[in-house]
Amino acid sequence: MNERCVACHEDIGWLVAHDRGAHATHKADACATCHPDHAGPDLKIVRWPDGSSEKFDHKTTGWPLEGKHATTKCRDCHTSKSMVSPAAKLSKRKNPSEGWVGLERECKACHDDIHRGSLGTDCRSCHDLGAWKPAPRFDHVKTTYPLTGKHAQVKCEKCHMAVGLDLPKDAEGRPKPLYKPIPHAECTPCHVDPHAGALGPVCAKCHATESFRTLVPGGFNHDKTKYPLRGKHVAVKCAQCHDPAKAWGKKPLFASCGSCHKDQHAGRATLAGRVVDCASCHRVEGFRVNIYTVEQHQKAAYPLDGRHRKVECAACHVKDPPGVAAGSLGPAGVQIRPAHARCLDCHKDDHGGQLASRPGGAACEPCHIVAGWKPSLFGAAEHAKLKLPLEGRHAKIECAACHGPVRKGMPPLPPVDKLGRAGVALVVKETECASCHFDPHAGRFGPAGVRPKKNNCAACHNVVAFRPAIVDVALHLYFNYALVGAHRAISCDACHVESKQAPGPARSTLLLTHGPAPPMAFTTKGTNCEACHETPHGNQFAQRGEAGQCASCHGEDAFRPASKFDHDVDAAFSLKGAHAKVPCAKCHVTPQKKEGRTIVVYRPVPHTCEDCHGKHIPRGTP
Repeated sequence: MNERCVACHEDIGWLVAHDRGAHATHKADACATCHPDHAGPDLKIVRWPDGSSEKFDHKTTGWPLEGKHATTKCRDCHTSKSMVSPAAKLSKRKNPSEGWVGLERECKACHDDIHRGSLGTDCRSCHDLGAWKPAPRFDHVKTTYPLTGKHAQVKCEKCHMAVGLDLPKDAEGRPKPLYKPIPHAECTPCHVDPHAGALGPVCAKCHATESFRTLVPGGFNHDKTKYPLRGKHVAVKCAQCHDPAKAWGKKPLFASCGSCHKDQHAGRATLAGRVVDCASCHRVEGFRVNIYTVEQHQKAAYPLDGRHRKVECAACHVKDPPGVAAGSLGPAGVQIRPAHARCLDCHKDDHGGQLASRPGGAACEPCHIVAGWKPSLFGAAEHAKLKLPLEGRHAKIECAACHGPVRKGMPPLPPVDKLGRAGVALVVKETECASCHFDPHAGRFGPAGVRPKKNNCAACHNVVAFRPAIVDVALHLYFNYALVGAHRAISCDACHVESKQAPGPARSTLLLTHGPAPPMAFTTKGTNCEACHETPHGNQFAQRGEAGQCASCHGEDAFRPASKFDHDVDAAFSLKGAHAKVPCAKCHVTPQKKEGRTIVVYRPVPHTCEDCHGKHIPRGTP
């Protein structure tokens, strides 16, 4: 029978065909399950499963009732006015208000669109089923005009029902809110311009939404006024110059800095004897940025020269200097005219009073100039007046090598608290060589040594270099041994072997860095030849009267020839005639091994004719 039912009830057939409503949910069931057959005009054709329409399970329609819909009476929605779907138009019911079909799910099918379509057709993008107000899903940030500052606290009606808007009317002619379009490109549609258009139409250039009293930094173009803002003035709050209680008050004076700023120097800031305005020395970038140049300072009582030209102003013109009555320098508390007659008026004695006893005391000027503390004016010429003139290598050494805080290789200086902040010892006790330099002779030639020498180290060395020593052939006589003959050409270390330098870099001579070194005693075995030279003759001449001393036959120019030996006087065989021309080796020819070595035998040597020439045989002898 279902086909016959929907043939007449076309509205039900449309719903089933389009899978909508409760009939589509039960399309497999027989219509008679819920509807009895026709039995007269007074028959109630709907048999509600739960006994009444109020107990009907609306979820079976495919649209469960939620929020406010769940508490609304059925007939408040199912009215002939709300039946606007195609199914309603197919209904043949004489009284449509008695039917239940024909409703649509869109909000506008039942509710008036108070936004007149300006916000689209999807009401649920802003509203939920709980209530129209507030619209919990609406986010003003996502609109073309996000609410910031004070606007976030304003009620919706304040803007959307503003007097200046062309508001829509309801059926009774009452105005309704307008949500779109709302003009918002400028502030003037809602706010009155207190400047009457004098500053242009764009309020947001100067004002922020937090408050009209809150201005956008840099928003207002002060360049349009007679006093453009520069430097620190850019960051000054408007209210510091303009009175906000009286529409920014009377325009402030600005001809001079003194119009707004007090004299911070209590009248002490003068040029050519006259108190000057701040702008003579300061710029709008800040009071600490001054325009008083070094060139201008040259006209002052103290011209700036040397390093003073680079010194920060505040280093001399100090703030709140000690010993000056508080307030006498003005609110800035800066000493504009400091004392400057002496260096010590500004600079402390960095040498801890070491020079206090000298003429002029600890004044800086005798040694330093304004071009810089270094180098000092105290040079070699001035040092020559002291106990240790600077000569030779000493003249090339940096002052700090002896007087500085880090004296490499030398005993440390006294602590800084005794030397002053500079850490320089100006008065040192080291005036002797051994005070700074290592004595390789272990004091042998010092005043208390075994071989004391006048002038100690200076007897053999000078200040140019320790090596070579200044002991030459002539000075060697000072050591009780004159160098004559071949001895004049012999190197020192041939006799004094301890003076030979070890291979590698030269050792330092300073006390603490010289490193291990062999002692250089410079002792000798004697002054005769035998002390250094070994005789090649063995003991052949031991029986002679001079005990065979070398000097009896040899001179110091060379061992050969034996310049002091006279064969006619010193030997038992006088060389005369042809013998005077015979080479020595002709007679002294046969080396003999004696005393473990081969030597030339000089005595005894045969000296008869037969010993050398053989026995004579007369002519004619058989």
